[in-house]
Amino acid sequence: MTHQFDRTSLREYDIRGIVGKTLGTADATAIGRGFATRVRRAGGTRVAVGYDGRNTSVELEAALVAGLTASGVDVVRIGMGPTPMLYYAESVLEVDGGIQITGSHNPAEYNGFKMVLQHRPFFGDDIQDLARLAASGDWESGAGSVETADVVDNYVDRLMAGYAGGAYRIGWDAGNGASGPVIEKLVKLLPGEHHLLFTDVDGNFPNHHPDPTEEKNLADLKALVADKQLDFGVAFDGDGDRIGAIDGLGRVIWGDQILSILAEPILRELPGATIIADVKASQALFDRVTELGGVPLMWKTGHSLIKTKMRETGAPLAGEMSGHIFFAHDYYGFDDAQYAAVRLIRAVHMIGKSMTEIRGAMPALVNTPEMRFQVDESRKFAVVDEVLARLEAEGAKVDRTDGARVTTPDGWWLLRASNTQDVLVARAEAHSQEALDRLLAMIDAQLAASGLARGPQAAH
Repeated sequence: MTHQFDRTSLREYDIRGIVGKTLGTADATAIGRGFATRVRRAGGTRVAVGYDGRNTSVELEAALVAGLTASGVDVVRIGMGPTPMLYYAESVLEVDGGIQITGSHNPAEYNGFKMVLQHRPFFGDDIQDLARLAASGDWESGAGSVETADVVDNYVDRLMAGYAGGAYRIGWDAGNGASGPVIEKLVKLLPGEHHLLFTDVDGNFPNHHPDPTEEKNLADLKALVADKQLDFGVAFDGDGDRIGAIDGLGRVIWGDQILSILAEPILRELPGATIIADVKASQALFDRVTELGGVPLMWKTGHSLIKTKMRETGAPLAGEMSGHIFFAHDYYGFDDAQYAAVRLIRAVHMIGKSMTEIRGAMPALVNTPEMRFQVDESRKFAVVDEVLARLEAEGAKVDRTDGARVTTPDGWWLLRASNTQDVLVARAEAHSQEALDRLLAMIDAQLAASGLARGPQAAH
């Protein structure tokens, strides 16, 4: 027996597609067969499986479990919850890997699979290997057992372990995603006053799309914070591995700004520690880490790449503009928005100022959101190479960590190829609108030289 995946579903960091079009139960079974084969050939026998709140997650989970057991591994089903709860289960249960069925922050018709093998991210070549095993039918056979484990209360207790924050008035927006039931349990243990939005899990996402990096999705949270005059608010994506936040005035605290707040108490405890952020992060963050006595490290975008770099460098904290925040300090090193929320409350308490004061003291910079534009898959990396060659010839100050990040007296701009979509991603940051316009003109000139225009934005 063999199986062919739709190639568009095989992403760099996970497998994801539109259910009924590019992804279905046959794919879920094949993923189970292939992943179980990898587990067994690495000497393992048990895999944890969880799923998010999407309408198609239950049927995909059943098909995945059937595939895993048919290739001879035992399955521990942990049920519905956020992706970090699966990562937690994989860290503390006696298992050799874990799979979460989730469409992350994609629209409701999507679903997918995020995987961990022996406590390490399973991505890139690993995902392509599942396709090779399926195409050749090179799967182990067997008859694995199935058991269930209720980990949610232990997970919530772990989120609270060592909590030493103050009591605040906070708004929480779960966006009808898989975090809702965990948030409901968590706030009962936290001191302070808590106001919840959309904690009922609904795969149709009837209130707003669960992506807290898009400011329009924070409108309900802003209204709640304003109406109740709360200290601040936090929001979560569909599977609870990305966090968003606003201060008491409703100003967005972007991913790199959240990281700069979280870094302060950690660097008091671990002076000189490395703090990692992706290439899309503000220069203000890297400067702030240096000012706090830490060592800032700019790294490639992508949660699997960041986790791997943390392990290499021993960094206690890392983050991305997209709201993935990774704690190895007193935690397991994976991205967990629920834990990030608890640590954010604690950081505000330890800094000793209100969230609004902390946000207000940050440098006033002018920047673009993440700009995405469609480009043919065959051209996306080539365009970046062409841009790098021209910049080198001009003697520009370029960081090549992930694409081209160019620093000028006006600020910086970035152009990189997305690892997961046929798009180029650009961002720019400056000290004034006039300076930002000059940076955008530089991006446009480079694109034009490669036969492209910034044009209409590709959807997230």
